[in-house]
Amino acid sequence: MSQLSPQLAAALRGERPLLYGSVEINLPGHDLLLVDGAAELMIGNRKFVGRDPVYGALDTIKGLTDSVGEKAPVVSLGLIPSSATALAALVDPAVQGSPVTISIGCVDMVTGLAVPHAYVLFAGELDVPTITWDARDRRLEYRIGSVAERLFAVEEALRLCLAWHQSVWPGELGLEFVSEVETYVPWGQKIDLTAVETRTNNAALGRITRDRT
Repeated sequence: MSQLSPQLAAALRGERPLLYGSVEINLPGHDLLLVDGAAELMIGNRKFVGRDPVYGALDTIKGLTDSVGEKAPVVSLGLIPSSATALAALVDPAVQGSPVTISIGCVDMVTGLAVPHAYVLFAGELDVPTITWDARDRRLEYRIGSVAERLFAVEEALRLCLAWHQSVWPGELGLEFVSEVETYVPWGQKIDLTAVETRTNNAALGRITRDRT
């Protein structure tokens, strides 16, 4: 319980704590704020609802575990879209990567408000949607990847040069006068192992110099 806030820890030590689970999905142009059950709950200064009038309701949450492994954790989030329009909006490619926060908290039985500082169980982003159709049912299950997946992203486009550096941090001149040094290896020829030839592109002096050691 050391990771819980003092307010939440005190509420959970009560005789009959009323728990809730909440899901926040930051869609482009709209924050989808859902709470489990058919209820409305003020969490901070925002109202979480059991059923969003535009997008629908929360169905299931699967895959929440407390463990350490070699792979980024993945959670499955089930939603019940309110309409075909809502379903189409939720599977739009533009929503992929939208931040998702799954939390658990406690309700103050006196005020009816959420106890401050809910405990975050999972933070990730929308990844792959799967639609399940039935005769009288329509459900959407979203694979949510952890924010830790970004650590595995392949950044092949990155370049250690002034042009790329300026494209990301305009006005930052840390690479303006840095020389590019490369090792010259003649393709298809016998390499002279008695010496190493390097070519230095000295941008400050505007010339290329070759050195043999």
